[in-house]
Amino acid sequence: MSETPVSEMTFEEAMRELESVVGQLESGDVELEKSIALYERGAALKKRCEDKLKEAEEKVAAITFDETGQPKGTAPVETQ
Repeated sequence: MSETPVSEMTFEEAMRELESVVGQLESGDVELEKSIALYERGAALKKRCEDKLKEAEEKVAAITFDETGQPKGTAPVETQ
């Protein structure tokens, strides 16, 4: 596991570590306590990836176009 806090990871870092966690859990060679810790880390990594994807989708959705279909800027995105 990485020393980087999940909240500071990029999407790519979180995805790589999530793939590693899943691989370890699927191997079945991990002790119960470590499996629980890996599962918890994996859940946090999955949430981070989902959050970063949502941010990216919101940025793309905010792009506005002019009458010729060319990007002209961004519109404010409503946050929840």
